[in-house]
This record gives sequence, C-alpha cells and structure tokens, in this order.
Amino acid sequence: MTQVSADTGLRYEDLDRLIALMTGAEKHGPAATSTLDVLWVLYDRVLRVGPGNVRDAGRDRFLLSKGHGPMAYYAVLAAKGFFPVDWLPGFGAYDSPLGHHPDRTLIPGVEIASGSLGHGLPLGVGTALGLRAQGLDEAAVWVLIGDAELDEGSNHEAIAHAGSAGLEALHTVVIDNDSATHGWPGGIASRFEAAGWSTVTVDGRDHAALHAAFTTPHPGRPHAVVARVEKKF
Repeated sequence: MTQVSADTGLRYEDLDRLIALMTGAEKHGPAATSTLDVLWVLYDRVLRVGPGNVRDAGRDRFLLSKGHGPMAYYAVLAAKGFFPVDWLPGFGAYDSPLGHHPDRTLIPGVEIASGSLGHGLPLGVGTALGLRAQGLDEAAVWVLIGDAELDEGSNHEAIAHAGSAGLEALHTVVIDNDSATHGWPGGIASRFEAAGWSTVTVDGRDHAALHAAFTTPHPGRPHAVVARVEKKF
C-alpha cells in the first residue's frame, strides 16, 4: 500500500502560518511546536496513510499520545488534506471538531482520543498485537510520546511487553525536551534498549536524520526514536 494524499499545495514552510490560525488561551504552544518536525517527516515521507485510505485495514496507524498540545498535529493533517484548512480558526470553539485534545470520532485520520499522559503507548501495543493476530503484517504502528510521559508506569509496562513480544510493527517516537521528572543512566534510549527495543537518538529538528532514524531496519524488535529538541521553559 502507498500513501494516499490530497495535494493541497501546502508544504512544511506553511505550517507556522497554519498553527497561527489557531488561537486561544489553552494552546500549550511548546507541546505543539516540539512535535512539528517529527510529525511532518512522518506524514510527508513515512506513514502509509492519507485522506484516501483512512479506513483501510492495511493502513499504517499513527497514535498521538502527546495529545495535550495538538496544534502542530492539526496543522499537518490539514496540510495533508485530511480536513479543510478553514477548520483551523475554530480551534477550541464549542462547535469545532478541533478540541484541545484530539477526538477520533470527529477528526478524519485521528486514531485515538488522547491527552491523558501514559495512554498512547499501551494502546499502540494493543494495536500492534491486534494487527498481528489478523495477519496484517505490513501495517506499521507509530506512537508519539513526550519524555514526561515516561514518568507514568503504564508506559514501562508497555515497553517491557513490546520488547518481549517482538512487536516489529510497533514504533515510538519520544520527544525529549527535558520535561521528565526522572531520568535514566545513559539516556532515554537505554530504557528501551534494556527491554529489547531497537533505538536511535537524533536531532528532532533535522529532517534527514529523522527520516533515516524512522526507516532504520529493526527485524524482530520494536523500534524507538528519541528526538531531542530544545529544552522546555
């Protein structure tokens, strides 16, 4: 299966303008901007999903666990044609589908309702197990989490199970902006490596490095990419 995209004519350079269309006091700006480059590279060059195949069983799944700052996510989805750009100025309004946390029942292409920290990776493990049980071996599962989510025990159970189960279809991207309360000797990647994951740590603003990390072969193992961005202040 190949990506099925709508050619909106919008490019990476347009994303700041699209984000600026979304106003309001609850924007969680740093939570959004920290994810911008990862989201663009995934949707532009990696994920086999687009507005034309959002219900196909064999599509790739992207799960935004870091859902409390979804403006970059909404901007990328609009740029890729999942929904009209003119939805963006209504962000957060009572009658808008674009809430402060994404809603899978309202927004085309959104796989999970998210924002409660620590839920996305366990859901990704379940999704990968379900796809395996159905024989849908070509469908990849991608989960984007923040480093602070690793303070939640549910993620560590998911990391341990995915490694022991050899969930090759499962990928996670950790946005590392030094928000976590706890750390690990050797860095975040060491936590995944100890559980049997393949890992790469890269500059989270370098598109070429991100693409290389996302497409690194990892036979028989889940794959984690730690994307380092500027510290959150």
